[in-house]
Amino acid sequence: MDLHLTGKTALVTGASIGLGRSIAQALAQEGCRVAILARREALLNEVADAIAAKGHERPHIIVEDVTADGMAARVHADIGKTFGHLDILINNAGGSRPMEGLGTEEEWDEAMLLNFTAARRLTHAFVKDMQAGNFGRIINLTGLDEPVGMNAGVPPNGAVQLWAKALSRAVGGDGVTVNSIPPGRIHSEQIDTRILPDKAVQQAWAKDHCPAGYVGEPEDLAVLVAFLCSPLARYINGQVIHVDGGMRHFAH
Repeated sequence: MDLHLTGKTALVTGASIGLGRSIAQALAQEGCRVAILARREALLNEVADAIAAKGHERPHIIVEDVTADGMAARVHADIGKTFGHLDILINNAGGSRPMEGLGTEEEWDEAMLLNFTAARRLTHAFVKDMQAGNFGRIINLTGLDEPVGMNAGVPPNGAVQLWAKALSRAVGGDGVTVNSIPPGRIHSEQIDTRILPDKAVQQAWAKDHCPAGYVGEPEDLAVLVAFLCSPLARYINGQVIHVDGGMRHFAH
């Protein structure tokens, strides 16, 4: 299927590894001009080199911490200078924040800044340009909404999804869609090193908790992102779409 993405400009945050890397590769394969953002420059260069080696335009690299003061303004200026405008924003930067007890104020504030505020700031920096151009795709990678323990990274997932729904109603008439994707257990640095740290643990978890019977690959989610970015997906707006192999217990 031709997704009509050739020449579209895209920014992927948290793009140095895992889901972000796979999403950047998928968008580049569809013909997008891609900017990749993360803190680790060496890993970003590996991603860019791998994409270029497949014959696609080498992504533009932005070394930035999404929680830093002034981040959104700097990235907006960089994208404007490099591409002139942005069509697609993938808010992928974030992370789980398990804690002991009830956690500290600092832990809660850091988790909200990383997992909600950073994406909101970056989106608000670009969305008016998208509205002016009558096209935009904003996709937020969130996470669990069925808490299994005290984790400061979980409540921001709900905040992102509610904010995204509100934003989708405000900008939908301008050709801009806003959707959220909560990944299930998909191979990534976080899953493979902290949550399910070896193959035996992964197999046991999948047997007990995932109808698909295995831990997903980043590509399993990247294909949905690429479609949602397409002009063909113009009527899919304000949605929360789980990619988890059936792991989630509830239908709503």
